Amino acid sequence: MAAMRTLHTAPASFIVPPAPHLVSPTPTPRAALPAKAPPAAAATIQSHARPPLSPRVGRRRSCARAASSSAGAVVASVEDAKRDVLIALSQIIDPDFGTDIVSCGFIKDLEISETLEEVSFRVELTTPACPVKDMFEEKANEVVAALPWVKKVNVTMSAQPAQPVYAGDLPEGLKKISNIIAVSSCKGGVGKSTVAVNLAYTLAGMGARVGIFDADVFGPSLPNMVSPENRLLVVNPESKSILPTEYLGVKLVSFGFAGQGRAIMRGPMVSGVINQLLTTTDWGELDYLVIDMPPGTGDIHLTLCQVAPLTAAVIVTTPQKLAFIDVAKGVRMFSKLKVPCVAVVENMCYFDADEKRYYPFGKGSGAQVVQQFGIPNLFDLPIRPTLSSSGDTGIPEVVSDPQGDVAKIFQNLGVCVVQQCAKIRQQVSTAVSYDRSIRAIRVKVPDSDEEFFLHPATVRRNDRSAQSVDEWTGEQKVQYGDVPEDIEPEEIRPMGNYAVSITWPDGFSQIAPYDQLDMLERLVDVPLPATAAVASS
Repeated sequence: MAAMRTLHTAPASFIVPPAPHLVSPTPTPRAALPAKAPPAAAATIQSHARPPLSPRVGRRRSCARAASSSAGAVVASVEDAKRDVLIALSQIIDPDFGTDIVSCGFIKDLEISETLEEVSFRVELTTPACPVKDMFEEKANEVVAALPWVKKVNVTMSAQPAQPVYAGDLPEGLKKISNIIAVSSCKGGVGKSTVAVNLAYTLAGMGARVGIFDADVFGPSLPNMVSPENRLLVVNPESKSILPTEYLGVKLVSFGFAGQGRAIMRGPMVSGVINQLLTTTDWGELDYLVIDMPPGTGDIHLTLCQVAPLTAAVIVTTPQKLAFIDVAKGVRMFSKLKVPCVAVVENMCYFDADEKRYYPFGKGSGAQVVQQFGIPNLFDLPIRPTLSSSGDTGIPEVVSDPQGDVAKIFQNLGVCVVQQCAKIRQQVSTAVSYDRSIRAIRVKVPDSDEEFFLHPATVRRNDRSAQSVDEWTGEQKVQYGDVPEDIEPEEIRPMGNYAVSITWPDGFSQIAPYDQLDMLERLVDVPLPATAAVASS
C-alpha cells in the first residue's frame, strides 16, 4: 500500500499537566481557593498536528500532581468547581501547536449543577472534520470524570460557524464558506478531477459540509464523475441565485449541469460564465469548497483567484518530466497570487504485481515539486483500473470502496488538507494585530519566523491607496502632520493571505499588504507586551 510522505512528526500523547496559568504555584487548601475562576485565554489555535513535547513538561508534571493532591472530594462553590474542570481540561492539547484546549477557547457553555455533582460543557472545534475530535471527546470525558466530586459528565462536540477569514466585500454566495481549496495542475490529463472529487467526498466523510465547483467550461468532468438525481441547475426565481445540485450530501456546480454541454466561446465570455456560476450560486454554509481547476494559467485561473479568497491549493502531477514543467508554472502562479500550496498528489505513480512494485513512467516528478518549492506533503496514487473506471460509473472510488488502499491515501490527504487549512487560518487571523499596552502594531507574516513592531502613525502615513497618493503624479496627499502621533487603529482584519484591512478613527479603511508592512521603519527596543489587547478579528 502506498504510504504518505510528510514532514510532520507523529503525534504523541494528548494529555499533559494542567496549563501553568490555571494552576497556582503554591498549592493551597480547597477552602482557600479564590471565589472566582480566572477567564480562559482568548487565543484561538486552529490546527491538529502534534509537535514534540516541551522540556518544561517534566517541571509542569510536579505542579499538576500538587494541584490534584490539594483537591478534596468536595468543592465549596460553583466557581471552585468550574476552576477544577478548567484545570482538568487544560491537560488536553491541541496537537498541532501544543496549546491546551482551554487556552484555545474551545470550551463553551460550562455549567455545574446545584448539587456540584454534574458537569456539562461544549467543545467547539474549528472544523467538523477535525481528525482528532473523537480523541478530544474521549479525553474530555476522562479527565473531568476523574475529579473526585464529579458523578456525571455531559460533553457536546460542535464546530465554529462557517465563515471566511476575509474582511473584504465578498459575493453573497461566498460569505458562508470557511475554506476554498483549488485542485490544480496546469497540465491536462493528470487526474485533477479524480483528485478533486475524491478529496471532496473524503472531507464529507470526515463530517464536513462540502461543495465541488467544476471550473472547466470547455471540458466539464463533474457530470461524468457523480450521479446526482437532478442533473440540471435551477435558478431561484425570487433571489435569482443558482441552486446547486447534490449527490450524497455534497453540493455540485458545473457548466455541464447547465444543460448546454461544453462551451464554445472566447476568453472574456468564459471568465464571465465562471464568475456567475461561482458567485451567484447559493452554496449555503460550507466548511470546504473544492474547485476543480482547468488546465493552464490563463483568464479563468486569474478570475478565480481574484473573485474567490482561496485558502490553499493542492497540486496534481504525474511522474513524467513534461508534467513537472507544466506543474511548476502553476505553483509559481499560486505563489505570486499568495495562495499557499499545501500538498502534491503524484497520480499514476506505480502498480503492484508479482509481489513487486513497478514504476512504468519513472520516478521523481512529485518529489521534485516538493523539494524545489518547499511543499510539505506528498501523496502517491497507484495505477488502478477501479480508480480510472470510477470516473465513468459516476461513483467516486472513496465511496464505492471506502476501506480500500486508494481511500486510505485520500483519507491521509483529507487529514492533511484539514490540518493545513486550520494552520493557515490561524496564521492569517493573527498575522497583524494591535497591542494597546505598548501602542504598537505587531506583525508576524505567515510562513515567517520573524516578528516585528510598527508605530501606528507610520503605517497610516505610508498608505499607498488612491485616497492617499495621487495616481498621476505619485505625490503623497496625506501629509506627515495630518496624522496625529497618538493615532490608534480601531480594527484590523485579514484580507486573504496577502494583506490586512485597517480601520482608523476617521473612518478610513486602509489596505496594507504584508510586503508593504515589511518595508516600513520598525520600532526597536519594544517592551514585551503586558497583555494581548488585540484589535483584530
